[in-house]
Amino acid sequence: MTGRDGGADIGPIGNSPVVILVRPQMAENIGTTARAMANGGLFHMRIVAPRDGWPQERAWRSASGADRILESAQVFDTVDDAVADLHHVFATCPRPRHIVKPVLTARGGAAELREMTDRGLKVGLMFGPERAGLDNEDMARADALIRYPLNPAFMSLNLAQAVMIMAYEWWMAADDTPPRTLMTNETHVATRGELDNFMRHLIADLDECGFLRNEQKRPGMVRNLRHFFLRGEVTEQELRTLHGVVTELSRGRKARQGGDRQE
Repeated sequence: MTGRDGGADIGPIGNSPVVILVRPQMAENIGTTARAMANGGLFHMRIVAPRDGWPQERAWRSASGADRILESAQVFDTVDDAVADLHHVFATCPRPRHIVKPVLTARGGAAELREMTDRGLKVGLMFGPERAGLDNEDMARADALIRYPLNPAFMSLNLAQAVMIMAYEWWMAADDTPPRTLMTNETHVATRGELDNFMRHLIADLDECGFLRNEQKRPGMVRNLRHFFLRGEVTEQELRTLHGVVTELSRGRKARQGGDRQE
């Protein structure tokens, strides 16, 4: 939930595709579709012949703050009217019905849509009604079909889920987030200097306690310890904790040795 009165402060992001909902049957599904669109940076919604008319208050209740998408939605009587000003239209289709058209995955479709919008073209993504999807007449208005490669034994999606997959792929087609990062919060990945300082502390105490007493094996044992800490991205905070661990272990050992001598 956004926690904002009137919904989230969202709007169009660049030349993004128009989402065309053909004969949607439930206002709640339109609302959850708006939510999915907002997640993926899509804003323009067109509704063709909604079964229960438009607007419907229930759509706003299920949009989780994507109110501005619903407020800006346009309503059309026919698919032809809804796509008249677009240069290209892709249609989602769970099972092509004897139609000869290019069939793309969601990822492939998103890549092509990005290329088209980067050239300034207006494009649309068409989704069918909940019960049966788009019919042949609807798909005849599309340049290409998009079919999701899901589990062939169960490919059932509701309307918002279908839109969410395309919204995600649209967003990811231009996203440069690294596939893997290390969350360090208020600390940072330790530098080699910080790591060397810790290794000197650790090795000095290991020498003092006798752990490295085998001179022949000592160089290899030290290398193994260094490799252990270099293998991952140890943070500065973790090194400070380890410094404290080594110091306290050394103090405890010395205290025990002092006690033994007194006895």
